[in-house]
Amino acid sequence: MKRLILLYCGLVLCITMGSAQTDSYTIDGQSYQLQTDVNGTITLLWNVIDQEYRYFAKKENTLIELTNTKNKNGYQEEYKKQLQELTAGSSVVTQKVKLTLSSLRRFFNDYNKKVDASYVENSLLTNIEYRLGGFLGSTNSVFVQNRENISNFQFGIDFELYDAVSLPSHAIVVQYKQTLSSDDFDYSASQFSINHRFKFIKTPTIQIFLNTKLVTYTFTRRGDILFIEGDQVSLTEQTGSNLQGPLIFGLGADIKLGNGYLSLNYNDAYSFVIDDNGEFPVDISIGYKFVL
Repeated sequence: MKRLILLYCGLVLCITMGSAQTDSYTIDGQSYQLQTDVNGTITLLWNVIDQEYRYFAKKENTLIELTNTKNKNGYQEEYKKQLQELTAGSSVVTQKVKLTLSSLRRFFNDYNKKVDASYVENSLLTNIEYRLGGFLGSTNSVFVQNRENISNFQFGIDFELYDAVSLPSHAIVVQYKQTLSSDDFDYSASQFSINHRFKFIKTPTIQIFLNTKLVTYTFTRRGDILFIEGDQVSLTEQTGSNLQGPLIFGLGADIKLGNGYLSLNYNDAYSFVIDDNGEFPVDISIGYKFVL
């Protein structure tokens, strides 16, 4: 368990340290905040501007936007000719290059390696997007004893790290979740967890993912524990904490809304490690995430 915790803490630290550089550039009188994706003889810059991916190429004092306009005959793919002119005299070809981050990144790296023997290809996890959000919902705490199958209110915070270029289908999420007690079910829990999200459906407007809860630290309190001593029956309070690698699975969706995402989640549905209480899991939440 200690090795597992160290592994994922180290992964989060490495991702955090790998954030992308953002600088201001002026092109044709227009100022842009651009991230550096590949830095070399030719440099690849990009950002999402007005909900549209925009790509730029820089070589010495030349800085241009890579374009792909559309007319009645289809897309014109001007960016291929632009790249040919920037890389004239080399053996790289542009026919198969697509106007996407991953394809452009391969092309820029290939060219830089050909013209500069000392060039080191850009490493993974250099285009990190940070998302911070809150959520609220309801849970019937299916992994603890809940005789009447009562659902309690919950709320929490998500901090997500996501690389749209190197690992576009994966994200690491550090989460704090608080479950509140109620008169009907006197159980509360404070939980910190490290989660992995696999985004198996991805479009510009929606991402649907499988959430796997990898490591949890949970502090719980119950005030409805029966205590019997002789002829006396009473309720007593019980508190405790535990550190686990529970492998709890859930589903979720992030829907593009404004400058962030509306987040819908069905959490804690099944675990290979922890036995549930036999009830159907009801753990749902809704929230909003800001892109930092």
